[in-house]
Amino acid sequence: MRYAYGVTTALLLAGSAATLVTGFPAGAQVAQNDSSQMQTVPRAGAPASFADLTQQLQPAVVNISTRQRVKVAPNNPFAGTPFGDLFGGQQQGNPQTREAQSLGSGFVISADGYIVTNNHVITADGQGEVESITVTMTDGTDYPAKLIGRDAASDLAVLKITGTKPFPFVKFGDSRHARVGDWVIAIGNPFGLGGTVTSGIISAVYRNTGSGSAYDRYLQTDASINRGNSGGPMFDMNGNVIGINNAIFSPTGGSVGIGFAIPAEIAAPIVEKLRSGQAIERGYLGVRIQQLSDDLAASLGLAKKRGEFIQSVEPGQGAAKAGIQAGDVVTKVNGQEVTPDQTLSFMVANTAPGTRIPLELIRNGQRLTVQAVVGKRPSEEELAKNTFDPDAQDDSDGDGFAKPGVEKQTAGPAIQQSLGLAAMPLTAQIARQLGAGEDTKGVVITAVDTSGDAAAKGLQRGDIVLSANYKAVATLADLEGVVRQAKAENREAVLLRIQRRGQPPIYVPVRLR
Repeated sequence: MRYAYGVTTALLLAGSAATLVTGFPAGAQVAQNDSSQMQTVPRAGAPASFADLTQQLQPAVVNISTRQRVKVAPNNPFAGTPFGDLFGGQQQGNPQTREAQSLGSGFVISADGYIVTNNHVITADGQGEVESITVTMTDGTDYPAKLIGRDAASDLAVLKITGTKPFPFVKFGDSRHARVGDWVIAIGNPFGLGGTVTSGIISAVYRNTGSGSAYDRYLQTDASINRGNSGGPMFDMNGNVIGINNAIFSPTGGSVGIGFAIPAEIAAPIVEKLRSGQAIERGYLGVRIQQLSDDLAASLGLAKKRGEFIQSVEPGQGAAKAGIQAGDVVTKVNGQEVTPDQTLSFMVANTAPGTRIPLELIRNGQRLTVQAVVGKRPSEEELAKNTFDPDAQDDSDGDGFAKPGVEKQTAGPAIQQSLGLAAMPLTAQIARQLGAGEDTKGVVITAVDTSGDAAAKGLQRGDIVLSANYKAVATLADLEGVVRQAKAENREAVLLRIQRRGQPPIYVPVRLR
């Protein structure tokens, strides 16, 4: 399940141009589509019971479990002692792996066994490989599943199972007709308990959670959604899937009545492309944006919640070529107003690459219109390599490092274990985000072990390591090499030259562990 609190989103598990077709028959369908076997479902309103509807739909909802092989830094309990080399110290440069499991939900969309779920249910979070995926039906039957396609940007994935007889399935509905107050039911696998049904209403449509992603546009519901509900369906009273359960706001880790589902109008076209093996291409302008807060709007003399502020522009991309500048406010895209419900990211991502679109701006109080050619959005992995948030802090995996995930794993064991640091390569774009020159060479610290000497010396996320023991550091391998050489020479510390935003470089000695 994807959980969020405030503006922070974290993935937590238990253990676009196609036309959306509507008007499908309700309920979990039999392959023969024999109308005599179809039952009448409750009409919209306040039903006396959800039992009949649930009985029809539940057979098409499945539990999904995975076995994953995740890379982890080797753990030597004797590191830093005279016995370190006797108990695995010689293997510090080789990452180890451990087995992990995840549990989630999904639903069958065709009689021949195609299944929809969330991407994060069946991925190893960028740190390893998924070895097997198992789908469990409501009658307890297990099927090995094949991954057909996945899309990290929308957090959707399509699986395929094969059986000797047709599978019960459900259909996508049209979420564009959803209204606040409509009844919905959610079926899934919370906390690994198995098929569980909850009910509620739609609390908001097209809710923006502030994550800034291209698909930050959800149906909000008060139907209970918890760990393991990820990828499960949210049904309307006609038995159609109008949302895919994906996230919650929660200060406790459990449901507090604020859950989010990916709208069917977004999910269905992407699922169809994944199912058919088509590449998913999205528009891209190359800007870093910020929502127009009350204070920001007031400082610019603009109306609230209309438009988005451009923080930076990536050289060579569509926005830069169109003349868009940092400090501009984009108010309209191709004639459509930019609002919290209709964000710049969403509209651009859903514009085909190569399309020329007009963008209306406010610059220094003056309104102007520019023409931009939309580029092709890089993959999420490519974007992650060139994006760095110096303020992001999270130790949800409890290992003492302040930032878990892909970034933490970019530094090899020699750096993590010996210096108590995690780091990643410094690109020109990240250098700009950190206030350094584009030609700056080094590696950027992504996390600091709070119990280590580096933390005690004041090193922090966002610092740039320029050199180590007077040797220039241009790559992670350079830094690892200096650490290994220092250990071979029995040195007790390494001298790092650190660049911090707005300050001159300084030398900081960090003790080796």
